[in-house]
Amino acid sequence: MPIRNFNSLLRWLHLYLSMFGFAALFFFAFTGITLNHPGWTEGKQKISSYSGTIDQSLISVDNSAPADTVKISELIRKNHQIRGRVTDFRIDETECSISFTGPGYRADVFIDRSSGSYEVTATSAGFVTALNDLHKGRDTGPGWSRVMDISAIIMMIVSITGFLMIFYICRKKKPGLIVAIIGALTFIALCILLN
Repeated sequence: MPIRNFNSLLRWLHLYLSMFGFAALFFFAFTGITLNHPGWTEGKQKISSYSGTIDQSLISVDNSAPADTVKISELIRKNHQIRGRVTDFRIDETECSISFTGPGYRADVFIDRSSGSYEVTATSAGFVTALNDLHKGRDTGPGWSRVMDISAIIMMIVSITGFLMIFYICRKKKPGLIVAIIGALTFIALCILLN
């Protein structure tokens, strides 16, 4: 590929991947700051409690058949507008417990198998905590994990194409490379000194 065409490709990739990845880059930069200041979200939790009763046939009191975990989970989700995915469903002789989790959210359900009565405690940690959990990939599932990987790849390509473009700007090449080296050395030094 001729040098001129490669330069054009670099500029095209850098420009359009920067525009495509702008929202993701801004999101991860913003949540990087909010994660670095956990005190900003302290005391923002909202805790809600609910109770109810479910049909005992669903929890199989006599252990003759397994409890209908999907039906139980969806019934409680519908009755109390519970969010998140079921990440844990445990059954023992006296009790069933279910955990629903999502970014910035958790709901725990405890069902008494002898009566069918249950208690729900739902904790919503707020919008910023939900964003922070998305940044960390916490309680998000495999789909969001792929979004994070694709976002990271786009950011790396944008960084590399931006760096390579300096080689095609003759007057700025030397000062640009000096600034890149100083920046890299500063970052490495901060990593070593501040840890």
